[in-house]
Amino acid sequence: MISKMNVKERIETLLSTQLLDEITGIRRHFHEFPERSFEEYKTSATLRKILDGWGIEYKYPIVETGILAWVKGNKPGKRIALRSDMDALPITEQTGLEFQSKHPGIMHACGHDVHMASLLGAVRVLDQMKDYLEGEVLFVFQPGEEKIPGGAKLMLEDGIFEGKEPDLIIAQHVLPEMDAGHVGFKPGIYMASSDEIYITVHGKGGHGALPRNINDPVLMASHILIALQHEIQRKSPSQVPTVLSFGRVIADGAVNVIPDQVILEGTFRAMNEPWRKEAHGIIDRVAKGIATSLGGTCQVEIRHGYPVLHNHEGLTAASKKIAVDLLGAGRVEDMEIRMTAEDFAWFAQTLPGMMYRLGVKAPGAEQVFPLHTPGFRVDETALKTGISLLSGLAVELLKFPAV
Repeated sequence: MISKMNVKERIETLLSTQLLDEITGIRRHFHEFPERSFEEYKTSATLRKILDGWGIEYKYPIVETGILAWVKGNKPGKRIALRSDMDALPITEQTGLEFQSKHPGIMHACGHDVHMASLLGAVRVLDQMKDYLEGEVLFVFQPGEEKIPGGAKLMLEDGIFEGKEPDLIIAQHVLPEMDAGHVGFKPGIYMASSDEIYITVHGKGGHGALPRNINDPVLMASHILIALQHEIQRKSPSQVPTVLSFGRVIADGAVNVIPDQVILEGTFRAMNEPWRKEAHGIIDRVAKGIATSLGGTCQVEIRHGYPVLHNHEGLTAASKKIAVDLLGAGRVEDMEIRMTAEDFAWFAQTLPGMMYRLGVKAPGAEQVFPLHTPGFRVDETALKTGISLLSGLAVELLKFPAV
């Protein structure tokens, strides 16, 4: 068996300045020409052109724009999948970078350009490490992570792994609060489920100065908002982090005009699937009950989003150890739970899965450029860490017993 040190040395040799410059250029191209969820046609074409140029086999299309590529080692063994998302967000970029988005209102503000570039770098490295591979590595380029039901779910339903079922799956995700060169791991429950809540409250509008002639849906909606927060907080299990937030309230009246309806739009997050299901019932029952009691009606739509993301404990522990060997203990951090959500959870429900974090903050910098904001930016030196760890994890985890 080849030692970890030899694997590390080989990866570092392959990650030449020339390759890193090439991957950085690819990342900048993706950043400059972002595409929204399930519209990644040119992004997919660029990926396929690169894979063709490198002589990499792949399957396409999967959910229209998705790609499954693979590199088979010279030794028999297991099969591991590495996943990257492809889509961008409906945000107008304000970074001022020379490769700022040329598509108005669309921006790679969640780092998916970094994810794609890192995975392509791993493809290139691992294709030249076939003597080290005891099995096969799959590379998943997934559309639509930012839009429910999520491209991961649709790819699974489309039979992405038919005939090439992996033993486990791994993804990385950028973290702007963490220094470039660092990575983070969290075993077990890591990220929350995510559901969209749409409530329409119907009453009788009219002149704001004549309250006896109206049945005010704005007042009903106000009661519903407060009651939902109270009930969800009161009934949530004590050890289960839970968030219910409403970010959009539409009462299309005027200073003296009460509308006939009010629309509430929000998100529900939880770290426990049974409680998630129970909470849906509470939201529906409370909203409708209050509207009825105040003489109105209410419609509740709950769009089921991503499930809770559970990082397989054994896989995460093994991956963290490999990261320490490759990067050094001082660059490997323990993570806390996050109430954000990820459709990678669909993969992790089907296979032993694990998502780790890749730091992208300029080392020593005080300013953080948060995800999903117009000013989001990354320190591109993180690409070397991302490629190195994805490659190292693939080589070493193929040697591990089944998790």
